[in-house]
Amino acid sequence: MATRDPHDIDEESVSRRLNALRAAVLGANDGIVSVAGLVIGVAAATPDNHGAILAAGVAGLTAGALSMGVGEYVSVSSQSDAEKSQLRREHRWHQVRPDWELAQLVELNMETGMSRETATIAAQEQTAHDPVSIHARMHLGIDPDEITNPWHAAWASLLAFTSGGLLPLLTVLLVPTSAQVPATYVAVIAALAVTGYVAARWAHSPRRRSVIRNIVGGSLAMAITYAIGSIIGVAVH
Repeated sequence: MATRDPHDIDEESVSRRLNALRAAVLGANDGIVSVAGLVIGVAAATPDNHGAILAAGVAGLTAGALSMGVGEYVSVSSQSDAEKSQLRREHRWHQVRPDWELAQLVELNMETGMSRETATIAAQEQTAHDPVSIHARMHLGIDPDEITNPWHAAWASLLAFTSGGLLPLLTVLLVPTSAQVPATYVAVIAALAVTGYVAARWAHSPRRRSVIRNIVGGSLAMAITYAIGSIIGVAVH
């Protein structure tokens, strides 16, 4: 009996992790960058007004977290509804035209390199086991066991955004006024480096590229919002 190489990557496991990773990293990065840009912009415009910075930061954190949660719920719900509709249609087709579905599965198997004889035998065995699931995977690209729960995705995005956004908000409020912007910048860069590294590690992708991409994007966002805040502050005063 062949043993499995512990270094082999389980494609289904990677797929599940990437789905969870997408919502978590997207939410955390959005929280970090969005709230950091907001509080830095307000700090640049009104550096001595902790009340304005706090109000803007809390409002941005709350609105962003809710927006991420609702947006993820709507997006995943639409995808889930579409996938379930296709599965119901596939189930109906297997009831009204089983021979046609079997012939289609033979063709799909042949596209993987099987001979017609082998593809026919495989299709018959697959159909006898679970015809809807095999067609969903091979024809529609849907895994019936991996349909994402929209509530799980929504809560993951909401909590990830909140966790990410709290870092720049607390940093800009807890440090002295003269150090607000540089301290927030350093904290955000460190956080983005961590999220970029973790994302690349989980996804088995290049880590340096992921970290640099996160840092460059976050730095640009903070620089632009700081410049805009400074211009507004000068204009107001």
